[in-house]
Amino acid sequence: MKVTQGWGKVFFCPTPLGNLQDITIRTLEVLQRVDLIVCEDTRVTLKLLTHYGIKKPLMSYHSYNKERATRRILEFLRRGENVAFVSDAGMPGVQDPGLELIQVLRREGISFEVLPGPSAPLLGFVYAAFESPGFLFLGFLPRKKGERRKILAKSLNSPFVIVFYESPRRLLDTLREIGAVGGENRRIVVARELTKFYEEVKQGTVGELLLYYSSFEVRGEIVVVVEGRKEEDFPLPKELLYSLQEKGLSERDIVDVIHQVFAVPRGKVKKCFEKEKGVSYLEENLLEEMDSREEEE
Repeated sequence: MKVTQGWGKVFFCPTPLGNLQDITIRTLEVLQRVDLIVCEDTRVTLKLLTHYGIKKPLMSYHSYNKERATRRILEFLRRGENVAFVSDAGMPGVQDPGLELIQVLRREGISFEVLPGPSAPLLGFVYAAFESPGFLFLGFLPRKKGERRKILAKSLNSPFVIVFYESPRRLLDTLREIGAVGGENRRIVVARELTKFYEEVKQGTVGELLLYYSSFEVRGEIVVVVEGRKEEDFPLPKELLYSLQEKGLSERDIVDVIHQVFAVPRGKVKKCFEKEKGVSYLEENLLEEMDSREEEE
């Protein structure tokens, strides 16, 4: 990778999620000394700069003008001028056009620096306080139901906490899908309007929050945090059982498939079977047969 000598630098500066006091001294110093501030929406950034008495040239950078804006940024850098890039809120480069600018800078060997600061996914993860080996950040889930369900099916069977953004218009549908895939007893946190006047952090089971958010029109920016899978409380949706049965798998094969794919002990899978009332293959002789097989192994 080539390294540009004598060029300026790009600083990626996190901005407050809502409360304008949630900005670092270092970020303010950088915004004061750069030659140009690149942002998603100049109107949003201007409010922040006005609050702190900062006057700098602004340039918008979004999906519709990114190629032209990137060329202009490179012209500034070539002249040895420094540039700050900010998102509307939080850490730039996370689910916004800043990611593409970083890729260009890295490819061209141009110096850039990422400053620490506010991040909604991390804030939501800490609020939830779910015990876990870590967390998976999924960004925004796909809008199409099939694609969204596929990602949730993979993620919800992980021991890691999952964190993602969601639109208020799709929140109820997503909660229903989480319940269908991971079980309505899975613990979850929905954090809305973080650090803003109407901030709300609601924790409960998927079923409880589905009932709660069905009672009013949901608004605001949302971060969803879902507890990771626990083996002793492994959710086994009826849809999965029925789907495997419809494909002609025997009861024994269904237990084996779930055991192999999800790495859940057969005994715990059988307990999940026992919880599903009215399913034809939960016969007593099946359970005895499986017990006998495990003893032989």
